[in-house]
Amino acid sequence: MESLSQQLERFSEVLAVSRTTHVHSWDPATVRRALQWSRYMRHVYRRFGRHAGIRLDLERRLQDQWRREDGSGPATFSGLTNFRALGRCDLLLSQRLLGNRALGDAAFRCLLQQLFPGPGVRDAEEETLQDRLALLARRRAAVHLLRSSCFGENSAAQEDPLIKTQAELLLQRLQEVGEAEAEGPRRLLSSLWESLPQNNFLEVIAAALLLPSSPLGPPQKELKLDSPKTPGEGHHELVQWLLGKSGIMATFCHSLPAGLLTKVVGRHPDLFQVYLGLLTDWGRQLHYDLQKGIWVGAEDRDGPWEELFSRFQSLCQAPSPLKDEVLRALETCKAQDGDFEVPGLSIWTDLLLALGSGA
Repeated sequence: MESLSQQLERFSEVLAVSRTTHVHSWDPATVRRALQWSRYMRHVYRRFGRHAGIRLDLERRLQDQWRREDGSGPATFSGLTNFRALGRCDLLLSQRLLGNRALGDAAFRCLLQQLFPGPGVRDAEEETLQDRLALLARRRAAVHLLRSSCFGENSAAQEDPLIKTQAELLLQRLQEVGEAEAEGPRRLLSSLWESLPQNNFLEVIAAALLLPSSPLGPPQKELKLDSPKTPGEGHHELVQWLLGKSGIMATFCHSLPAGLLTKVVGRHPDLFQVYLGLLTDWGRQLHYDLQKGIWVGAEDRDGPWEELFSRFQSLCQAPSPLKDEVLRALETCKAQDGDFEVPGLSIWTDLLLALGSGA
């Protein structure tokens, strides 16, 4: 634990430096090492997220460290204020480096190659896309960092400029290839899925699905399948691609945070129906452990009761008609399961009881 604590403290120093002019001395190798370190911190978050003792100890150390940083000024503030922040270390580091004009050209090019690796060897068109990405990423990061200063580093009102930039570029690219060839968008998405870090790509897809179709345009769900190309065409291609890839759709629904998924499926009814079906299938895989007094999965890979409940809870906190449809689905499952009212006999009864007490 002491070794891990030292790692946290040293990486906090890297994060603090990443927003200063000292990065002008960073070379490509330094950028690669910093990103590798940030991904290791994210691994720590995932590995120990469900180990209450280790998580609480790391949380305490991070808070102690934050108190020491708090009086040192914004230039040396790392941003690692709690354990949850470890889960986005790579995004936080990338965001700061993208917005830091002191980073040298060679190091910046290395950063882009690490964040946006193309599928295979890049051709001339992809080289042009990289050039556009470099310019757009710098501008977007600067604008969002300026706006975020009004809310603070950890405010929920702050949007991640890196993910949003990737999402905007993805929608733009989907529309471009769709205008050239009908199957172009699906081939592009499949290629990106095979070549990019999958967790990051899922976050980009979610962000893209939440972007407006156009500044003053209608919601995506009002688009017709046979309509001409519109600014919302990229959303339609993303939805159709996910619906046609059941394995990827399942990963999308299991990997992303509950709140984010609720927003996405609230905007896209077709995805909501699949998400709700996956959650009910998930519930059917759990059985009640009499000794432990909890619902558990038959396999280690089956998600725990707490995670399933949090996803239903998030959906039930959404406005109607989303909330109403979820509750109707749970009531239907409960009735099909025997309509029990006693806890421990039907997972649907227990979910409804828990959702009622948490409302």
